[in-house]
Amino acid sequence: MKAIRVQDFGEPEVMRLDEVPDPKPGAGEALVRIEAAGVNPVESYLRSGTYAIKPSLPFTPGSDGAGVVESVGPGVTEFKPGDRVYVAGSITGTYAEKALCRVEQVHPLPKNVSFAQGAAIGVPYGTAWRALVDRAAARAGETVLVHGATGGVGIAAVQIARARGLHVFGTGGSEQGREMARREGAHRVFDHHAPDYRGQLMDATGDRGVDIVLEMLANVNLGYDLAMLARSGRVVVIGSRGPVEINPRDAMARDAAILGMILGNASASEMRGIHRALVAGLENGTLRPVIGEEIPLEDAPRAHRRLFEGDTFGKIVLVP
Repeated sequence: MKAIRVQDFGEPEVMRLDEVPDPKPGAGEALVRIEAAGVNPVESYLRSGTYAIKPSLPFTPGSDGAGVVESVGPGVTEFKPGDRVYVAGSITGTYAEKALCRVEQVHPLPKNVSFAQGAAIGVPYGTAWRALVDRAAARAGETVLVHGATGGVGIAAVQIARARGLHVFGTGGSEQGREMARREGAHRVFDHHAPDYRGQLMDATGDRGVDIVLEMLANVNLGYDLAMLARSGRVVVIGSRGPVEINPRDAMARDAAILGMILGNASASEMRGIHRALVAGLENGTLRPVIGEEIPLEDAPRAHRRLFEGDTFGKIVLVP
């Protein structure tokens, strides 16, 4: 089979298409023929060697994907060959024509969801659900601000928040992206390039502030987030690219909480609950992954460059 391989850490061009042996599923494993693979920022950090954990070289990137079960190992009764599935995690990597997965990493893909959409579920929707529901303990009627509401995690958060009865604000850098966020359920979307957008947002809350902030770039926004919170508000830090200085008095005055999270910290039982909820949302149509760009598998370096070009919206997926 063909797979992207990283032989050395470095720039996107270190990813090259290569021929590798087909994996064979062992006990409790399934082999999935990948029809689409999701591209996530963490994979660019792993590829460059700048992530806290460095995989052993060579390796195939990718944890998210969707396709059809090709074969299963001994003891697997949950799936059979021919089943449509999405995967959230993989043993061998999803930037490939086939991926070997533990059975708990495989989830049913409803018929109303495309393979490209299935590849957009694992990290983005899992992260958004854990941040909003499990960490922030969001309640119907609360107000949430989703920074970066036009990306994969942001769109997922908007849809989940709206489905759970929250009042949803978002930010986006382009009119096209902001329109998409409104279409996906945000009540109001603000241009984060506008110098007065924080004032506009506070005006929209009647100067009360928001109950929850989902923060994708804490090194830029965290100090401002604390000043925009309502009493007992929570900021969930989903992403950051460096340190930040804050005024603790902003948190003190509001009885506020700063909550960190990464999806990898979720327990096995928590992950089972998250994906049961996500599958239900996919089935009833409240969760609808938005695909921004489909790129051929051999062009994986271009996909990684596109992640940080600033004019993307929706999810980038690779198609073998």
